[in-house]
Amino acid sequence: MSMDSTGGDVRNVSDALNVIENPWQPHRLVSVNDYDVKVVKLLGEFVWHTHPDTDEMFFVHSGELIIQLRDRDVVLGPGDVFVVPAGVEHCPKAVEEVSALLFERTGTVNTGDAGGDLTSRVREL
Repeated sequence: MSMDSTGGDVRNVSDALNVIENPWQPHRLVSVNDYDVKVVKLLGEFVWHTHPDTDEMFFVHSGELIIQLRDRDVVLGPGDVFVVPAGVEHCPKAVEEVSALLFERTGTVNTGDAGGDLTSRVREL
């Protein structure tokens, strides 16, 4: 799939997810203004982190995703949306594989302020 950030192309979420081979490696589906819509597969526990200057929106396409917060767990199923506000520490977890879309400001690093081995550059489809 080629990426044309100027728009005009129809993108299929399921087709894009089928291209992804490994969890925790977001791929840019499209850009909208200064935000990227990324498709990602999630499996296992991520890393506790924050995005100090931007919100992060999760949309679960398939599976069950747990967004661990310091004071509670948020459980998301297919079709569910949850926004982690800027500066809120969180840790996504998927017991079984989850397919999701992320809505993040362009340039947002997946591991936020934590860094580490799970840091992944945004891949193009």
